[in-house]
Amino acid sequence: MISFKTEREIYAMRKAGLLVWCAHQVVAKTIRPGLTTRELDAAMDNFFMANGAVPCFKGVPGAIPYPAASCISINEQVVHAIPNDRKIEEGDIVSVDTGCKIDGWCGDAADTYLVGTVDHQSKRLVDVTREALNIAIERLGHAKYWSDIARQMERYVKKNGFSVVEVFVGHGIGRNMHEDPQVPNYVYSSFLRHGDFPIRPGLCIAVEPMVNAGTKRVCQGDDGWAILTGDGKRSAHIEHSIGILKSGPLVLTGPPVTDEEKQMVQTFFDKGGIQK
Repeated sequence: MISFKTEREIYAMRKAGLLVWCAHQVVAKTIRPGLTTRELDAAMDNFFMANGAVPCFKGVPGAIPYPAASCISINEQVVHAIPNDRKIEEGDIVSVDTGCKIDGWCGDAADTYLVGTVDHQSKRLVDVTREALNIAIERLGHAKYWSDIARQMERYVKKNGFSVVEVFVGHGIGRNMHEDPQVPNYVYSSFLRHGDFPIRPGLCIAVEPMVNAGTKRVCQGDDGWAILTGDGKRSAHIEHSIGILKSGPLVLTGPPVTDEEKQMVQTFFDKGGIQK
């Protein structure tokens, strides 16, 4: 059952969202060729701990309890890759997904980073994935049902020659990182019959298109967590947590807007020992 939030609760979720946004700024400042994904994860983990937040990903049940604060997936890895000693290389695209809980509320966001000089198709892949998410954010202020939005996202991705991953979807978010409803980035018949949901104030969802350069098919990696493209081509993953207010959508994991939010962000950076 969907847990609709009050406007006060949605604004309370903004703190977790801003902290996740800050963690991604840490990634942007840190990521470079030669860095291991384990080192990149440690930078985010330490940042969360310095600010009194709990990483949401640690301990999630699976083949083994998830051991890290983030999922860091490179090139053909779609999602859920465990940080390890793999070194990031020039020309890679690196999808970083992380989330935290603070003051009882969760935030969750992902981005795909271009490392150095990246080939044209990979850049287009990331741009199309980002625009699919932007379409969702814009349409959340106008659409009546999620299927209306998912249909436009899917259509846009396919028009640009890429494919939408169908075995993983977005989710509701709030007191827990994963809540109802499921939030697909495409439309299918059983969802229209049983899973579609209205867009109304109080809805809080994590929208996360995953887009492949080739086939939509995926396969399981050797670590029991990482998901890989079925043809070895690259994949991109971009996500925001979003709350619906009476005035429209609020991107909870977006950058600070008000002076109060900017001061909060500066405090997070100060505690984390990060130069803004």
